[in-house]
Amino acid sequence: MTGRGAAGRPAGPPVPIRRATARDAKRLTSLVRKSRAYEGRYAPMVAGYRVGPDYIDTHEVHVAVGEDERVLGFYALVLSPPELDLLFVADAAQGLGIGRLLVGHMVERARAAGVGAVRVVSHPPAEGFYLGVGARRVGTVSADPPAVMWDRPELVIPVAP
Repeated sequence: MTGRGAAGRPAGPPVPIRRATARDAKRLTSLVRKSRAYEGRYAPMVAGYRVGPDYIDTHEVHVAVGEDERVLGFYALVLSPPELDLLFVADAAQGLGIGRLLVGHMVERARAAGVGAVRVVSHPPAEGFYLGVGARRVGTVSADPPAVMWDRPELVIPVAP
């Protein structure tokens, strides 16, 4: 991130993105469970959610970090079949371009792995964000109670050049 940030604010120094480690598991779990995006009717979906060390070891999980290694956001890319499984930005970092930065990094990682497109089953309020970063809607994933009580947009992010 260089130049101007979200809403025309001057951007600070580049935000580093690094591979998550097992030591990040508790912080990533906390970010998911406390996300304002999952308040109200969406809260039950993340109430018991856990990003465990085994998950981090198995998938492409990358973290955007701020000062003092503060987690600004993270994503998890599953390569087979290619799917963006998780993408969360800390509430305090919303609107700073962290989500776009993470998607750009994810696209680079997917491209390096030889992936042509990445599927996203979106949290309904996040659909506009994904469309804004180049995804296209390809369908709807039906509710699957009790885990997910609402239909979700299914999108694809093109990766191939």
